[in-house]
Amino acid sequence: MPIKLPADLPAYDVLSHEGVMVMPEDAASHQDIRPLRIGLLNLMPKKIQTENQFARLIAATPLQIELSLIRMTEHLTKNTAAEHMEAFYRPFAEVAASGEKFDGLIITGAPIEHLPFEDVTYWDELTQVFDWTQTNVHATFGVCWGGMAMIHYFHGVPKHLLDHKAFGCIRHRNCAPASPYLRGFSDDMVIPVSRWTELRRPEIEAAGLSILIDSDQTGPCLVEDPDHRALYIFNHLEYDSDTLKQEYDRDVAGGTPINVPANYYPDDDPSKTPQNRWRSHAHLLYGNWLSEIYLTTPYDIAQIGLMQTDLRR
Repeated sequence: MPIKLPADLPAYDVLSHEGVMVMPEDAASHQDIRPLRIGLLNLMPKKIQTENQFARLIAATPLQIELSLIRMTEHLTKNTAAEHMEAFYRPFAEVAASGEKFDGLIITGAPIEHLPFEDVTYWDELTQVFDWTQTNVHATFGVCWGGMAMIHYFHGVPKHLLDHKAFGCIRHRNCAPASPYLRGFSDDMVIPVSRWTELRRPEIEAAGLSILIDSDQTGPCLVEDPDHRALYIFNHLEYDSDTLKQEYDRDVAGGTPINVPANYYPDDDPSKTPQNRWRSHAHLLYGNWLSEIYLTTPYDIAQIGLMQTDLRR
């Protein structure tokens, strides 16, 4: 089944050319099924790139998905055209005031790791988003800084600054093979990592949370929070093949000290074309998350928040 997107959203053409099934809104309205309503709270500067990455992953299931793009109300992006934001995004204040509900919400990362959470200009509104997910969203997926912010808000788990950037394609291990979120996963896998902070296993476990994917090099990657119907991933399975290259080239061009991303380029040679070794696990993870939503969300979307289903298995 396809993902439902506005026909003039850039992701529509990108995914169509890749062979991904997409459907314009007028065609979807004639199907006698309820699509899953998934929101994307996009905190990344490159909005269109991030839209494409997540739309690609959530479209690769047999379920019909309706994707809604959400932004922080007062924070204005400098990297995406105002016309694009006006055409495709709704401010969170408007979404919250409408009372509408979502089967799932993805909260992206943001390049503000160096700041204490409370110093982020939109932190107060973001905490309102977190509280809103408990009444208006069936399941939430916090990604990188978004996941760190959620686990900090709900459980007080701190992030710790690193003395060098965790950067590259890092080997991780599957700590919970029986988890429904890790169906089809290998015992170990390569996942892109790009961050200046880390969360630590003892502090996560002290909060009573389960670590599903871990790494000896870069620490916990995927954490389940069943009481808040949430997953937190601190790394970037959604990345395109060349995203780490873009980040590396940007820093080199800007004179920022940066290590070559580990295990990314063939022979660690930046002149060579990187190969994607994480794509299959990215599709598995987001497909499994959507499947769990489909199995547990109420058919009557208005019932979300009134009688929540625990996503634990």
